[in-house]
Amino acid sequence: MNLMKKLASAAAVSFALGAHAAPTDALPTTGTLVVVPAYGEVKHANDQAVVLLAIEETDKDKAAAASRVNTKMKQGLEIVKKEDPQASLKTQGYYTYPVYPDEIVLANGRPAKQPRVPVSWRVGQYLEVTTTSLDKLPKTVAAAQKILTLNSINFGLTSDTTKKLDDQRIAATYKNLNERIASIANAMGRKVGDAVLDTVDFEGSGNYTESRAAAAPMMMRMKSADTADVAEPSFEPGETTLQMQLVGKVRFK
Repeated sequence: MNLMKKLASAAAVSFALGAHAAPTDALPTTGTLVVVPAYGEVKHANDQAVVLLAIEETDKDKAAAASRVNTKMKQGLEIVKKEDPQASLKTQGYYTYPVYPDEIVLANGRPAKQPRVPVSWRVGQYLEVTTTSLDKLPKTVAAAQKILTLNSINFGLTSDTTKKLDDQRIAATYKNLNERIASIANAMGRKVGDAVLDTVDFEGSGNYTESRAAAAPMMMRMKSADTADVAEPSFEPGETTLQMQLVGKVRFK
C-alpha cells in the first residue's frame, strides 16, 4: 500500500513539472508589425559666416550721440563694402536709451524723492554681414573694428550647400534603417526577405540650424571704437552636422 502511494506521488510531481516546463520554440512572428527608428547625418565644412558688428555712443546731448553713431556706421559700411564687395549687408536694431543717475538713499534707508532726469543718452546700431569669403574674413573684421565693435560671429552653411547635401542625408538615414531592420530580423530568427516595409515616416527635416539672437541693446556696455589699427582676429569656421530622423514600420510575412 505504501508503495502504491509513493508511485502516485512521484507521478503527480512528474506531471506538475511537465506542466510548467518552458517552451523550447520562439514566439511566432508571422504578421508582426515592428516600429524601427533610424538616424543619419552628414558633415560638411562651413562655407558661410554671419558677422554682427555694432556701434554705440554715449553723450549728454542725444543729438550728438546719434550723429556720431550715424557717421561711424556709414564709415563702417564703406569699409566692409571695400574689403568684401560680395558680402550681404543689413543694418538693424537702432536704439536710443536714457541713462539715469544712481538712486540716492537717505540715512533712514529710504530712497530720496527726486525727479528722474537723464544724465546722458545711449545710442547704437547693429550691422549684420553675411559672407562666403571666409579667407578674407579676418582682414575684413579687423578693418571694420577700427570703427565698429564685433558683437558676434556665427559660421554655417549656405542654402545651396544645404540643398546639395539633402541627397546624402536622406541616403545615410535610409541606410541606417535597413541596417537596423536586418539586425531586428536576425534577433527574431527571421530572414530579411521576410520583412516588408510598410511605412516610412521622415521627421525632423531642417531642424539642424542653430538659432542666433542678437544681444539685447540694454545689456550692451561697449567702449566707443577708435580709428587705431586692429590686429586681425583668428577664426576657425569648423563644420556643420546635418541630421535626419525617420521611423519605419516593418511587417513580417
